[in-house]
Amino acid sequence: MPSAPPPPHTPLAAPTAAVSVTCSYREDDDGAASWSLSSGARSSSLPSSSRGRRPPPYRRLLHDEARRLLQERRGQGAGAETPRWVRRTEGQMARYVEDDRAGHVHGRHVVAAARAARATASHPPAGGSTMREAMASFVAKLTFREMCVVLREQRGWRQAHDFFSWMKLQLCYEPSVVAYTILLRAYGNASKIELAEEAFLEMLEAGVEPDAVACGTLLCVYARRGRHGDMMLFYAATRRRGVAPPVSAFNFMLSSLQKHRLHGKVIHLWKHMMEMEEANNVVPNHFTYTVVIGSFVKAGLLEEAMDVLGKMRASRLVPEEATYSCLISLSSRHGRGEQVVMLYEEMRAHGIVPSNYTCASLLALYDKSEDYSKALSLFSEMERSRVVIDEVIYGILIRIYGKIGLYDDAQRTFEEIDSAGLLSDEQTYVAMAQVHMNARNYDKALQVLGLMRSRNVKPSKFSYGALLRCHVAREDIAAAEDVFRALCKYGLPDVFCCNDLLRLYVKLGQLEKASAFILKMRKEDIQLDEALCMTVMEVCCKSGMITDADKILKEMNNGGVTMKSSTMVSIIEMYARNRTSVMQEQDSSSKALACRTDSSALNATLKSLLDTPGGSSIACQLIRKLAREGRTCEAKFLHEQLTQLGVKPEDSATSTLIVQYGQEQKLHQAEELFESASTSFPIRGPVYNAMVDALCKCGNIGEAYHLFMKMADQGHSRDVVTISILVTHLTKHGKFQEVENIMHGCFHGEVELDTVAYNTFIKSMLESGKLYSAVNIYDRMISTGVPRSLQTFNIMISFLVQCLWPRRKAGQGC
Repeated sequence: MPSAPPPPHTPLAAPTAAVSVTCSYREDDDGAASWSLSSGARSSSLPSSSRGRRPPPYRRLLHDEARRLLQERRGQGAGAETPRWVRRTEGQMARYVEDDRAGHVHGRHVVAAARAARATASHPPAGGSTMREAMASFVAKLTFREMCVVLREQRGWRQAHDFFSWMKLQLCYEPSVVAYTILLRAYGNASKIELAEEAFLEMLEAGVEPDAVACGTLLCVYARRGRHGDMMLFYAATRRRGVAPPVSAFNFMLSSLQKHRLHGKVIHLWKHMMEMEEANNVVPNHFTYTVVIGSFVKAGLLEEAMDVLGKMRASRLVPEEATYSCLISLSSRHGRGEQVVMLYEEMRAHGIVPSNYTCASLLALYDKSEDYSKALSLFSEMERSRVVIDEVIYGILIRIYGKIGLYDDAQRTFEEIDSAGLLSDEQTYVAMAQVHMNARNYDKALQVLGLMRSRNVKPSKFSYGALLRCHVAREDIAAAEDVFRALCKYGLPDVFCCNDLLRLYVKLGQLEKASAFILKMRKEDIQLDEALCMTVMEVCCKSGMITDADKILKEMNNGGVTMKSSTMVSIIEMYARNRTSVMQEQDSSSKALACRTDSSALNATLKSLLDTPGGSSIACQLIRKLAREGRTCEAKFLHEQLTQLGVKPEDSATSTLIVQYGQEQKLHQAEELFESASTSFPIRGPVYNAMVDALCKCGNIGEAYHLFMKMADQGHSRDVVTISILVTHLTKHGKFQEVENIMHGCFHGEVELDTVAYNTFIKSMLESGKLYSAVNIYDRMISTGVPRSLQTFNIMISFLVQCLWPRRKAGQGC
């Protein structure tokens, strides 16, 4: 049996005699080129003309053969098999020419064996006997390497199976991973997974250790048939054996997982590739990065996708337009305007022409950010770059025209789309209808939507929502209800449509319909958002459905619905207004019962507000607002709720409410609030000052004075406004000694007095007849640098008149 030839990389020993090869070229009648080779006569040496001047004839033969094979492979794609050309010695070249391969990579006997084995495909399957009969003449004529070549050339899995069975009967056969890998590939191409698994187990039983190519081949077999569970199990087994599949196998697995939308597994596999990149030289290529970035984008993981893009840039690989497009689209959805512009400029720097999908994403971003100048410049750039402008882009342009008030341009663009035959998308009709609605041309909006229906454009929830908003704006309840019923056929309507219809009921005073609509929404378990919750609360409060309002608030709080602080404040204010009105209509026993049973939802909303940053301050602002508006009952109710929750209201909120009680001559309520505030939390100067002010306005000057002195003894700050008010009232009641006590206490206590306070002291002393004290106060005012007002000079002039007029009347002169 002939021995196997050495590997191609190992040159054979040079023969003693060289081979002279002549090559003649001729053209057939049809112009086709053909080669003819001589038999090659042996000579002792090469001709002298070929030494050192031009390459030997067989080098030209190899070059021409390579050109011929290149022409044959052209157009077959990247998967075409390329022959492995090696440098041959003169003796090896002589054997190559003597074999008369007729342009084939292998010898004639190898080609004949491959053809004989493939010819068995035309025979009915009869086991291995047919293959043995076909290969009978090739026994002991093929080396093991040549048998592997014949096995690789088989096109059908059955012929590969039968030939491999015949191979194992030959004497030169030895178990090899190469042969099993070829067989695995043949089974995989025919999707014979069970046979592939049997072949792999047989290889292991034969003691052959599978290499990366064999494992990668079986992984590709699993991936081709979508057997991803088995694929990942086998991949885990290969990792445990320390075998790293080639990058081509990784790419096949990643692509298969992505096609089946298993983006999580794509990301998982990508992380494994990164772990073994340095250890096993598994270097991702352009295809790998493209697939992985696409999966990260589909999973909505923008930061991770940008990290992979950074690795791709570091590898000096330029992404495709589709990769840039998906990254731009995801960045736009996340509101990353600067990142979108950066990606677009980078793509343009690489000379990549953007697609209409990419341009649509950019236009949508500019529309959302209201950067209309960039949107119009991008539209001009698209025309210069000859980007095909589709209906989606025209629809975005119509929306932009409508937002900047160019209604005529929007109408003209809409007509151009219609005349060009591009008007077929529902969103374009709705965009034009929204432009008319923004201009309050509701009749034209209805005409556009009617045109859409007349052209048999299938409506969806999107167009029905626009039609509902149009009827709501026209306050047409019957038409709006018809549209809403049609909208319900597509499933539960969204919260925006529900809010539009409910707001229409409230606006037209249809509270019964609004209440019934709320009950229907609760029955269908429609989740409320902030706007709809506000409308529902308004209807419940106006209709007296306090219990339902409580339940809705509880459901929203338990469901974890987040609301803005302004929304919570509006709900609390609305709830408090109706809550206090109900409390005023009930007797004392009913009030206590209502407080115990119906305030839990309000407390939950208050707790949610207090949990937000600055929530306590916002609640106190609401109390001050209600108090200044004269809604003291509501302000007091919220004040009590905060106290029950263990939150100390701000002194400004308590003092504002006490002052308002004083203005309304409700001294009893002011005193109750003051006592409750002092017993619940330590109170400070602003609350004392407010109570002093309330006592003064209610005419209880004695208590006001005693409370002021008590506040001064406790060291609380004394407000100059309160001092002025108290001194004015004491002066009116002729209590000048108390005024002097307050005045001396302020002077010795170093209270910073203003112009009004000094004017009040001077006026009080003048009215009490203590002119010298008035002059001293005026001098103190000048020495401390307090500015004097016109009223100050008027008071002093009246002092001079009061001082000099009696003397002039007595004839003493001035």
